[in-house]
Amino acid sequence: MQTYKTASTALDKESFPLFASGQFKALVIGANGAIGSAFVNAFRSNPNCTHVELVSRESKSGFELLDSESIRVQAAICSGAGPFAIIVDATGALEIQGVGPEKSLNSLNPEQLMQAFLVNAIGPSMVLRHFAPLLAKGSSIYAKLSARVGSIADNKKGGWYGYRASKAALNMMLQTAAIELQRKNTNLRVVALQPGTVRSKLSNPFSSSQMHLLEPNDSVNGMLTALKNLPVMSGAHFIDYQGVEIPW
Repeated sequence: MQTYKTASTALDKESFPLFASGQFKALVIGANGAIGSAFVNAFRSNPNCTHVELVSRESKSGFELLDSESIRVQAAICSGAGPFAIIVDATGALEIQGVGPEKSLNSLNPEQLMQAFLVNAIGPSMVLRHFAPLLAKGSSIYAKLSARVGSIADNKKGGWYGYRASKAALNMMLQTAAIELQRKNTNLRVVALQPGTVRSKLSNPFSSSQMHLLEPNDSVNGMLTALKNLPVMSGAHFIDYQGVEIPW
């Protein structure tokens, strides 16, 4: 297990140029969620970030994660503000159609499983397809929120079938895309991010058993610190908000 850097609770100007080249532009997809909005605030407070592009369901283009055409249209709109040194996709869902993660095989429902894959793997894959061309040449980052439960090697408890499987599928998409995209840009880092258990609408129904809930800003500050120190390598990274590598 490798640790790149532990999380900090605040980003200071001295420790947070994300890129050695200095000024950069950022794009956040899912910008209205708890974590997405925390990313937006962090970028806006960074003196090196000259522009933050926001994408959410509230975007005037009619962006919808499950509509590939709307994703294509939104990417075309955002291209005018690019290129972006960092793109963060903060979309995803734990509850599907108002139903939480399955605890047993008897709870599996094909429609809910399909929806989990659409929201957590297929939609984000279409986002990756259309937004990856907006990345800047040279040192750049494509970061996607994933989950520790998407790790096959780390699965010791079972349960949460659809969420685990859809996040594992997402991780494979990121790894495969990283290999392809790095053929043209060897300095691109593709990253699956585990944000920790963050205080949000998504985690509220499942947070009672958690000893410690992270505030969105603390999670994002940790993830950005980890991204800043992340080395270039072949393929994708899978790390948590403290910069600790998670096995696939």
